Amino acid sequence: MSRTYINLPDFDVLPAPVYFRYSEFAADSHASSHQHAWGSLDYSARGVMRFEVGGNRFMSPPQYAVWIPPNTQHSSYNAQAIVYRSVYLAPSLCEQLPAQPCTLTISDILKAILSDFAERDVNIPANEADVRLAQVLVDQLRQAPVHDCFLPYASSPGLLSVLEGMQVDPGDSRALAQWAQQVHVSERTLARQFVRELGMSFGEWRQRLRFLAAIEALESSRSVQEVAFDLGYSTASAFIAMFQRQAGSTPEQYRRTNLRSR
Repeated sequence: MSRTYINLPDFDVLPAPVYFRYSEFAADSHASSHQHAWGSLDYSARGVMRFEVGGNRFMSPPQYAVWIPPNTQHSSYNAQAIVYRSVYLAPSLCEQLPAQPCTLTISDILKAILSDFAERDVNIPANEADVRLAQVLVDQLRQAPVHDCFLPYASSPGLLSVLEGMQVDPGDSRALAQWAQQVHVSERTLARQFVRELGMSFGEWRQRLRFLAAIEALESSRSVQEVAFDLGYSTASAFIAMFQRQAGSTPEQYRRTNLRSR
């Protein structure tokens, strides 16, 4: 499969204070490193986005969006096909939004506005009703809960090698003690590194990794039970419970909703 390069915005000045962009990107698609004078909210309505922003990696499922402040270097890569939504905001509208790249929780209202504009192919809100909706969207963004990153990465070589090893095979069920042995530290030391550098436990990081892998696996025709076993769960019910906690729906409900939206 050959890599597809994503076309970047073909304007130097934002055409409107709030500008909407939509697309469907194929698997193995890539946007080269770039920056622009406006802020952008990048959201995947289906699939998992992978960004590198300001030297940090971001991976976000559909409940979250990546916020990129103005004049911030960023690139993206999509391992699987995604349904992409983006909102560009003029610098004056970014003043009450985070000054650093981060992940924002996307509310149902935000999702509905983005979906409505995408269905009607609205890039620039023109009529009175759409201008009001765009203002609601900006207000919702200012209130959105901020997360540093859904799946944070480490900078220290030992912990980074553990994270990369886990990402190669999310279904690898090796215990924390076995990973610690691999990088020649004690189990307690590695556990502390997870909390100190990532802000979460080993178990929480692995669960988030598996959730992102599940979103992509559910695009296939494999059964929920097969996906569960592939991701290291001994029972489908344990996998379903994890997925429902993260997504607010069961894997089958998520799959049906996304099949309908295609």
